Amino acid sequence: MAANKAEIESLVYLLEDPDPYVKSQVRNRLFELGETAVPLLDEQKNETDDNEARELINEIIQHITFGSVEEDFLDVLEGGVNNMEQLENAVLILSRFDNPTLREREYKKKLDRFADMIADDVRYSLSETQKMHKVLNFVFHELGFSGSTTDYYNPNNSYLNRVIDRRRGLPISLALIVLFLARRLDLPFYGMNMPIHFMMKFKSSNEALLIDPFDHGKVVTYDQCYYFLKQNGVEPRSEHFEVSTEEEILARCIRNLINSYERNDKLDTAEGLKKLLNTVEIMARN
Repeated sequence: MAANKAEIESLVYLLEDPDPYVKSQVRNRLFELGETAVPLLDEQKNETDDNEARELINEIIQHITFGSVEEDFLDVLEGGVNNMEQLENAVLILSRFDNPTLREREYKKKLDRFADMIADDVRYSLSETQKMHKVLNFVFHELGFSGSTTDYYNPNNSYLNRVIDRRRGLPISLALIVLFLARRLDLPFYGMNMPIHFMMKFKSSNEALLIDPFDHGKVVTYDQCYYFLKQNGVEPRSEHFEVSTEEEILARCIRNLINSYERNDKLDTAEGLKKLLNTVEIMARN
């Protein structure tokens, strides 16, 4: 039987009941209603001012929709993740594990708009390096994207939609903002899958510059990266400084999410994401 607004309102109200049995019965009923309940649950989530209630409703929506979002994600993987546009599609579907009602197109439009804002400046820059600096200054200073230093393991720092909304993220999610703008502007920015700390590389016609997305897009040297890795117990190897494939970047995004959920004791969500990671890793090896 399909859900109706009155029943959903009642069930959401009962979610706040202190009796664990009542809560359990309510959750079971919502799971039974399945995806028919999602639009009304989403409406209730947006109407409540209670953060705990919002979080609980969101968890229920995630549980109900996990299977269908997983199917959409696997469909994208089947089409291949071999360029930045395909990676962008995959990363935005990944964001639906957090927000199943996310309108991916809205965030593509935001990225389009960012690129439009800087396009003329880039077009009329005198050199490739100047274009690089224009983009980095735009993202990290004009738009105000920066590394999340106080709540590093919050999953919000990994989901692209949250990063765009909050202007905070991990090294890899901040790098993705630059990489997706670079795709629209036809600029040679690349991901670099360095251990511990994801980096970017800008490959101009005569040099390759390393960029730290977590430090406001600062250009760093190979020596600094070597020193950083050694300080963190990693023996630097040449492959640490190679350009990443899109599949490798996607796998690292999922690993970061798994780590965040495990640290926040959301082990069911972490387990679900591990299955997806396994699929992406198999693809990357083939």
